[in-house]
Amino acid sequence: MSGTSERIEREIAGVEEAIASLTIEFYNIYNGYLTVLGQATKKQLILACYHICTQVYPDSFIKLSFNQRQKMQQSLRKLAIANSEKLQLLLKPEEEELEESEEVEELAENEGWQEASEKHEADRREIKRELANYTTEKAKLSNPKSPEYLINWQERMEKGIVKNLKSLSRDSNRCLQNAGILPKQLPAPILEAASNTETSGDAIAGPPNLLNLIIETVESEDSEADLENLAANLARLGGSPSPNAMHITAINLRLSEIEFADANVTGWRQQIRNLSMRLNTLRRDYHKKQRERTIVEAESAWRACWFED
Repeated sequence: MSGTSERIEREIAGVEEAIASLTIEFYNIYNGYLTVLGQATKKQLILACYHICTQVYPDSFIKLSFNQRQKMQQSLRKLAIANSEKLQLLLKPEEEELEESEEVEELAENEGWQEASEKHEADRREIKRELANYTTEKAKLSNPKSPEYLINWQERMEKGIVKNLKSLSRDSNRCLQNAGILPKQLPAPILEAASNTETSGDAIAGPPNLLNLIIETVESEDSEADLENLAANLARLGGSPSPNAMHITAINLRLSEIEFADANVTGWRQQIRNLSMRLNTLRRDYHKKQRERTIVEAESAWRACWFED
């Protein structure tokens, strides 16, 4: 049986070595992907702003002086450059989370475990079990040789990319509003909502990375209530607008549309998909080998304590 255990350990070590190699490939591919994505995002942002200034709000743009137009364009370019730098920062490791002992201590303090009565004992045991499960999962995520570690790293990367695009959309809309292109009376929460609007993964008709909105205003003596109603009634363009409706076109950068418009970015994304497929295969092999090792250990433990009568 020791021969079987040694074989399984060698196979697990082989899978872990493959995962370590794949981690390096992931880092290098994402490094290239984020570089071209930053460049493509800048291009798509400028095109979207060009459409807003020349096709949607041409009168507002013409009213600006030459210096005002240049200042607005320069601000947009700076935002795009800053976004490219932020994308590269995603490759830097995040700060370590609090140790599990500190988390338990904080939770105990918040929940008042020391003063808990007997009727809360079952809840306390359940929380402890959940913490134990959390610690086990956290160990997997903190082990570079584990496929879960690499999967979690990739998920953080993708979430960070989407977050950056939303932030750039919000800042660009603010820039257009400050320049007098977007309506000045449009409250900040509406622009925030427009930047964070979730859309489907497929490209939609019309210019890319733009969002058409209808803002339905409600007469009220309470300005705060007006603001809440504006945010609550933010809707996609369509149907018959009410007399109080305001038609707005805002920046809404979408990863799928940026990739679709740039063959270079699409090529790097395809490489990421290929790596993800290899990672899924390694993950299945890794868990299979770990299962085999657990079974061998259980069989050995059974024989070690079994005695014939």
